[in-house]
Amino acid sequence: MADTANPGTPPAAPETTGHEWDGIAEYNNPLPRWWLYTLYATIVWSFGYWVAYPAWPLVSGYTGGVLGYSQRQTVLDEVDAVRRDRNARGQTQLAGASVAEIRADPALLRLALATGKAAFGDNCAACHGTSATGRTGYPNLQDDDWLWGGSPEEIERTIRYGARSGNGEAHVGDMPAFGRDGVLKRDEAEAVASYVLSLSGKPGVAGASLEKGAETFAGTCAACHGETAKGNPEMGAPNLTDPIWLYGSSPEQVVATVMNGRKGVMPAWEGRLDPAMIKSLAVYVHGLGGGH
Repeated sequence: MADTANPGTPPAAPETTGHEWDGIAEYNNPLPRWWLYTLYATIVWSFGYWVAYPAWPLVSGYTGGVLGYSQRQTVLDEVDAVRRDRNARGQTQLAGASVAEIRADPALLRLALATGKAAFGDNCAACHGTSATGRTGYPNLQDDDWLWGGSPEEIERTIRYGARSGNGEAHVGDMPAFGRDGVLKRDEAEAVASYVLSLSGKPGVAGASLEKGAETFAGTCAACHGETAKGNPEMGAPNLTDPIWLYGSSPEQVVATVMNGRKGVMPAWEGRLDPAMIKSLAVYVHGLGGGH
């Protein structure tokens, strides 16, 4: 810019930083004061923030800050509060509704199925398997064979009180030890085992008399299993004409059952699980496909 006081004086060369690239010099223009003051204020603020709030990462966490405030934790707390409120309202509704009412209400049914699935994995899968297909001595909950009945209400009762659990309302019904107690001899046990295996098309003990087995069955076993061996849910007596065998279907396994009996226990979950959880489990198990 020309000097107005002395016309004709050439303009002063601009001050540079001394940096030059390919003939292009960097001017040394000072920053505006307001900009610098803003920068200094943010630096001061950052130090205060580091002290007051969680900020510095550590090996296994971070500094808590003097105020101990965390927006992330605040959001998590709010989400948990909403979840607890929803769960409390949902559990109250489940506890106050019957199994039939839960199954008739789409919203409650969805909640019960989700709750029941989680409860099954935590409490039932150890015996019945994660897929509820069971194993020897533990029923498959996906088939249609139910010792004590497969309606939602019957399943709820079994879960609530158990079988042979010691609870006063539990299912009671033992398979007697006919051989050990001297009721049947070995050959009679083999004959009746072979007879019941023949009802479902399975081979029995070699040389055993099916006619003798039928006579023994009529005199000893029909009182519980029925004259046609179709079973009796009121007594927990299984259907012996289908291919489903809780303790195995080999001749040796069936003879062992007749000789020594079976007294499997289903725990009573009342008092260990709340009513809403028990109902949810009943709905979930029934929905696996094997309920009636």
